[in-house]
Amino acid sequence: MQFTTRVTELLGTRLPIIQGGLAYLAYAELAAAVSNAGGLGQITAMSLATPEQLREEIRKVRRLTDRPFGVNFAIGDHGRVFSHMLDVAIEEEVPVVSMTGGNPTPIFEQLAGTPIKKLVLVAARRQAEKAEKLGADAVMVVGQEGGGHLGRDDVGTMVLIPQVADAVSIPVIASGGIGDGRGWMAAHALGAEGIEMGTRFIATKECVHASEAYKKALISSSESETVVIKRSIGAPARTLHNGWTDRILQIEQETPSYEALKEFISGEANKKFIYEGNVEEGFGWAGQVTGLIKDVPSVQELMERMEKEAMAIRNRWATTL
Repeated sequence: MQFTTRVTELLGTRLPIIQGGLAYLAYAELAAAVSNAGGLGQITAMSLATPEQLREEIRKVRRLTDRPFGVNFAIGDHGRVFSHMLDVAIEEEVPVVSMTGGNPTPIFEQLAGTPIKKLVLVAARRQAEKAEKLGADAVMVVGQEGGGHLGRDDVGTMVLIPQVADAVSIPVIASGGIGDGRGWMAAHALGAEGIEMGTRFIATKECVHASEAYKKALISSSESETVVIKRSIGAPARTLHNGWTDRILQIEQETPSYEALKEFISGEANKKFIYEGNVEEGFGWAGQVTGLIKDVPSVQELMERMEKEAMAIRNRWATTL
């Protein structure tokens, strides 16, 4: 059964499934596995220290797959300069660049005149409309259920996706709370033409940089065991709940400032959890979809399972509606 949409046509993929940027986790092994399984894998640029490291990661992906892939730029990273990194993506002729956080205008300006497809992650209708005006080829729309950085409006995926689909003419890709074929088909019913998944791809064998403790935490945690931190500084983001996030929330109540929080929300604190498995001296991003994660399959196994679930739903719709 075909899953052709404007997203698959835009990206040159067999399935309209995109792997999220995943700070400190989205590297060549995972990206290539997702692309080889029919989706669009991505590597994360701003978790790498230098442009040359990014160049090597891009070339490593190409050694592992001949399928399209993307490079994600988290542009809201407290002043990190991304233009030199983007130069590498342009020089290496990557097929897709995605942008999360911050103002994407400088990236659009730098990509002008290149054939690189441009995806923008948004969390509100107004952001999607702006991205379309700037020249985005598609928008990835994340609802409040998602992991990592979210919008400030607390709007869930079920309401947000139809709003954005009605407001823009470019393809909409749904994100937030999606981890199986049911969520995938629900996204299509809401008006999306593809999905992005982050948390679900962490709990896979090819996410080799994620510690076993992190993956076990995703399996054992329910949807109610995530919390939103960083609201007080205007950058809400969802993580697994633990003692470290309790400390963050306490600081946000008592001293709501970036300076007071920066040690606790830093990349180093994140890496203590996701790399070292130190689950009480760091934090790990996760969406509410953690309540649906019960195993750690290979990416191929996960995608095949999702495809079977999606086809069963489509067949059921055809016979019952």
